[in-house]
Amino acid sequence: MKKVCVTGATGLLGTNVIIKLLQNGYSVIALVRKKSSWLGEENENLKLMEVDLSSDISTLLTDIDCIIHIAAETRQNLIGYDEYKKVNYATVVNLFTYAELMGVKKFLFVSTANTLGFGNTAFWGSEKAPQIYPFTHSFYAQSKLAAEDYLLKNNKNTEVTIVNPTFMIGAYDSKPSSGKIIFWAWKKKLLFYPKGGKNFVHVEDAATGIVNAVENGKAGEKYLLANENLSYKEFFKKVNRVTNQNPMMIAIPNKVLSFLGLMGDGLRRLKIKTNLSTSNMKALQICNYYSNQKSVEELGIQYQPVDKAIEDAIQYFIKNPVNHKKTSS
Repeated sequence: MKKVCVTGATGLLGTNVIIKLLQNGYSVIALVRKKSSWLGEENENLKLMEVDLSSDISTLLTDIDCIIHIAAETRQNLIGYDEYKKVNYATVVNLFTYAELMGVKKFLFVSTANTLGFGNTAFWGSEKAPQIYPFTHSFYAQSKLAAEDYLLKNNKNTEVTIVNPTFMIGAYDSKPSSGKIIFWAWKKKLLFYPKGGKNFVHVEDAATGIVNAVENGKAGEKYLLANENLSYKEFFKKVNRVTNQNPMMIAIPNKVLSFLGLMGDGLRRLKIKTNLSTSNMKALQICNYYSNQKSVEELGIQYQPVDKAIEDAIQYFIKNPVNHKKTSS
């Protein structure tokens, strides 16, 4: 039985990855801040360990075959790059240093699609496309790309494989994180939407891609975990179909988003946290589209429709009304 160490185990992706690993017969050590945050079931092959990822974790890596590093700072309202660098770069350096020291065979780094160049309705971005604006101005995307570059340049004994998920939807989104986009549309009579679009993927498929990459992901390679390229209007129409609602839908003019971005830049200069920024608002105006061809061919993923991801997310929110009420209030 292979032993795998997983960080970020209590988040949307981490929970789904651990469930997949256990289903596939792996023994898992999950590094968490609080054991009580684990949303899945207990399992004899799962050990939860409360750990500070910036500390010496070498004793936990004895006989570990692979580290799957998911933990990251993903909030969009932090003001300075250093706040992202501390978690998304320095922690990676620390973990990888101990992985090499303890003879871990593989380090699988979960990055983001936004370190790669995106396409549009005419062509789709790929693993070979370099990062482009507005994500070159995203502190989050910058910090993840810096970590990718470090791993690819400094691996000696431990193999490095990188996966780049797009926007994930599905069950176990307890915060919620990406699932907030569903609440944007759910139970609304009037729905405002940006004119851009992005790539959406069922979190179960992203988890399958990660588990498959443990065995079949090539050293030094990146894999986009991506599925349907949809405009926001198309995505919200799917939410409307799944939830049997028919709100009035109104497009937000790009000029309005650009103005909000400038307001956010001003607030940030005053050290006020906000999700608004020029780069974040620009991201809502573009068609941020990607191809999944490489992950289909090399990792053997069979992607599920985004409609299924929306259904699974909504069923999870219905069964967890406390989280639902927190978000909709």
